[in-house]
Amino acid sequence: MSETALDQVSPDPLAPIAWLTGHWEGSGNGTTDSGEYDCAVTVDFASNGGDYLHYVLQWFETDDAGVALKSLGMESGFWRMAADGGVESVIAAPHGVAEILLGSITGARIELTSDVVARTASAVPPVTASHRLLGNVDGDLMFVFEQASDQAELAPYLWARLVRQ
Repeated sequence: MSETALDQVSPDPLAPIAWLTGHWEGSGNGTTDSGEYDCAVTVDFASNGGDYLHYVLQWFETDDAGVALKSLGMESGFWRMAADGGVESVIAAPHGVAEILLGSITGARIELTSDVVARTASAVPPVTASHRLLGNVDGDLMFVFEQASDQAELAPYLWARLVRQ
């Protein structure tokens, strides 16, 4: 069987999330116990030909001109399609939290909810659950991430509108 015929028989398993692939940058907002803040955000989704996308998200404190000054947070992980047509993600952050998220895809809208959250004894914040909503809006990547902890109910902690670079 030729490669072309094989491609026709086996469609790209990442097709529903392929629109995420690339480097995205933009501005966002975050919230902490001390209030809201503005930030610069970058997201990279990349494929190495496997049945998953590698993911890296970073957000930065900015000056009044929007220039990144210092890192405020980072996470990395993998996204793949689930057997039921949904999406699965495994994400870890250097502040001591690792999550498995499960979700659904409706067109260019992805919604994920934590299935498992593991954290170190020193994780700050001590995350217990999370919810994420991502969408392609007029070609931009928009998202809102929410999390809960031992001390707080599920609430937004990072949201942004990003442009593919």
